[in-house]
Amino acid sequence: MKERWYLQTKKADFNEISRKFNISPILARLLRNRNVIGDENIKKYLSPDIERLSSPWMFKDMDKAVDILKIKIAAGNRIRVICDYDVDGVCSGYILYRSLKKLGAVVDVVVPHRIEDGYGINENLIKKAFDQGIDTILTCDNGIAAYNQVEYAKSLGMTIIVTDHHEVPYTETEQGREYIIPKADAVINHKQKDCGYPFKELCGAMVALQLISALTESYGISKRDVYRLLPYAALATICDVVELQGENRMVVQYGLKMIKNCKDVGLNALIDACEIDKNNIDSYHIGFVLGPCINASGRLDTAKKAMELLSETNREKADILATSLKELNDERKAMTEEGTKKAIEIAKDYDDNVLVIYLKDCHESIAGIIAGRVRERCNKPVIVLTDAKDCVKGSGRSIEEYDMYEELCKVKDLFLKFGGHKMAAGVSLPKENIELLRKRLNENSTLTEDDLCLKVWIDMQLPIEYISMNLVEELKTLAPFGKGNEKPIFADKNLKIKKLQILGKAGNVLKMTVENSSNYRITAIMFDRTQEFMGFIKDKYGQEEINKALLGQNNSITFMATFYPTINEFRGNIDLQIVIDRFC
Repeated sequence: MKERWYLQTKKADFNEISRKFNISPILARLLRNRNVIGDENIKKYLSPDIERLSSPWMFKDMDKAVDILKIKIAAGNRIRVICDYDVDGVCSGYILYRSLKKLGAVVDVVVPHRIEDGYGINENLIKKAFDQGIDTILTCDNGIAAYNQVEYAKSLGMTIIVTDHHEVPYTETEQGREYIIPKADAVINHKQKDCGYPFKELCGAMVALQLISALTESYGISKRDVYRLLPYAALATICDVVELQGENRMVVQYGLKMIKNCKDVGLNALIDACEIDKNNIDSYHIGFVLGPCINASGRLDTAKKAMELLSETNREKADILATSLKELNDERKAMTEEGTKKAIEIAKDYDDNVLVIYLKDCHESIAGIIAGRVRERCNKPVIVLTDAKDCVKGSGRSIEEYDMYEELCKVKDLFLKFGGHKMAAGVSLPKENIELLRKRLNENSTLTEDDLCLKVWIDMQLPIEYISMNLVEELKTLAPFGKGNEKPIFADKNLKIKKLQILGKAGNVLKMTVENSSNYRITAIMFDRTQEFMGFIKDKYGQEEINKALLGQNNSITFMATFYPTINEFRGNIDLQIVIDRFC
C-alpha cells in the first residue's frame, strides 16, 4: 500500500482563538483542522451540552409512532421489538425493550439469528410473531429495506413501526431516483429525503433513543430516565463507526461519563470481565474491547446472550454471561487472525481496484471484520464472501473515495439480497455470480491510483521538546476520538534512535529512546508494527546499525515519524512518551 503524507495548512488567527477560549495555540490549530469554525461552534465543541440534542419531534412520523405506542400500551396489546444482532442492534433493542417495559407495555424483544434468520425482519419472524399473538412489531437498526416484509405483516393485520438509520433503497428511473419506503404505520429514519431531523449521521440506537425521548416526554416524564440510557447509545455510536461529530460526539462524551457511575448489573459485569478500569474508560475500550464481546455473541452463537446480559439484574448470572461473551470473543479473534492471513494472500494475486475475496470455509459472521482488516492493509474497497446455505454471503468495507452501497446498486441483479451504506454493506448471491460480481464492480470502478493511495493528514509538525504534561491533558478536550474526530497526528523529523528494545511475548512492541535535532530525548513506543519497522531500518541502514541500537550504542539510524503524546504511569512513576503510528 502506498502512502502520501500531507501537512494540514488551514489558516486562522490561532493566537486570537487561544486568547478568547483560554486554550493553547496548538489546540486552536487542531480545532481549525477539524473544521470547527466560528465562536459558537468552538464553544459547542469545547463544552458539549446534551440539552442541545435536536428535538425528537423533528423526525418524520415521530408523532405517529408515539400516538400508536401510547394506544398500544394503554390497550395492553403485545409489542415485539425486532433488532439486529450487532452492537448497534442489541443496544437499540435493549433501549426500546427496557423503556417500553418501564412504561407498562406488554413487550418482548427478538434478536434474529445471524445464520438462521439473516439480517432484519423476514416473513418467518413475522409469521411467528403473528401466531404468538403479537399485535405490533417495532424494528430497530433494520426495516427500511423490508418493503415486502412490511407488506406481508400488514396483510396479516399487524401494526408495524420502523426505526432505522440505514440508507433508503431506491431505483433509478427516467425521472431520477425513486425511493422505496416500506408502507409501515410509521417510518422513523432521518435518511428519508423529507425527514426534517437536521443531523443525518445517527446510529440505530440513537434513533431508538430519540423515539423513547419523545414517548417519555408525551407522558410528562423527566428526561433523566432517557439520559440513563446514554451509555448504550454511546456504545452503539462508537461500534457502528458513524461520524463522531455533532450530536454523535456529544452523545459519546456524555455516555462515557455516565458509564463511570452506571449501576446497571449487566454492563458492569462485562466491564469487570474485560478487566477495564471503569474510571478511565474511553472510546478505545468501547470500540475494541466491550463492543467486540457483544458482537461475538451474534457472530459465533446467538446475540440473545448479549441481550440477556444487558437485561440481567442478578450479578452472579451476569458474571457467567459476561465471561461467556469474553470467551466467545477470544475464539472470534483467533478465527479472524487465521481468515485475515488467507484473505491477504488471495488479495496479493489480484490487481483489482475493488477486491472480491471468496473464503470458502470462513465463518460468515467474521467476513466483515476480515474485509475491514484487508482494507486497512490494501486501502481498497473489499468484499469477503463465504459459503452459506444455498448461496454465498458476505460483507464489504469501503474507503472514503468509494460509495459501496451506490456501486452495489449498479449490479443489484447479481444479488439475492443486499443492503448497507457508503462505507459498509452486506450481500447474499448465488455462488456462480462471484466472478461476475468481481468483474462488473471493477469494470464500473472509477477509482484512480491517487484514490488508492493512503492519505495521512498530519495536524502539525511538533518538535518533541514542545510536549508537556499540560499539552497531554489539554488534548483530552478533543476526545472522544473516532471516525470523523480522529486523534491528532503530530510529526517530527530526523529522530535518532539512542536505545532500542523489543518487548512483549510476541515481540510486537518496540520501546525506544529517540532524540531530535535539538538534542531533546523522549521515550517512544510502537505497537504491532515491529516487523515492518525493523524491516524498514534494516533495508535502509543494515543489521549492524540495528545491533548497535539494541545495545544502546551510537548508530546512524534516523527516521521521521507521526505520533501522539501520552503519559506513562508505572509503579508510581509518571513520564511523558510518544506513541508512534507511522514512519518513513
